Amino acid sequence: MTLTYEPRGRYFEEFTEGQQIVTAGRTVTEADIVRFAGLTGDFNQIHTDATYAAETMFGERIAHGLLVLSIATGLAVQTGIIEGTVLAFRELEWKFSRPVMIGDTVHAQIEIVELKALPRLGGGSVRMKVSVLNQRGEVVHRGHWDMLVQSRPA
Repeated sequence: MTLTYEPRGRYFEEFTEGQQIVTAGRTVTEADIVRFAGLTGDFNQIHTDATYAAETMFGERIAHGLLVLSIATGLAVQTGIIEGTVLAFRELEWKFSRPVMIGDTVHAQIEIVELKALPRLGGGSVRMKVSVLNQRGEVVHRGHWDMLVQSRPA
């Protein structure tokens, strides 16, 4: 018996404008920040130096904005909506609205806002309005993601 991978993500034709998806939550840890700093080389003191950060307007270390964006992307993938069907992450418009602190729990709310068939590319463009919220319901990041999603096989 041969097991064959079957994508569980939605194909382009299965998305509709107005669809909404809410991800699970994820708590941002000190380890996340340290690993992200090591991976990217961004050891900015606001992220990695507790004494320095205590003297800033935030009063403590904050997560890298791109770390939080990456976590939101991972949470979206974990929903399964694009697992095995996304062909490319094509465009990003993003606003970092509030800091995310160590211990904050974030989740993403996604709304499909525009669909454009691109048959020559084997799928279509799915534009998603994304909001990342913390445990208090405050929007910490927001913006749009444009992804190329595969069409259903013939």
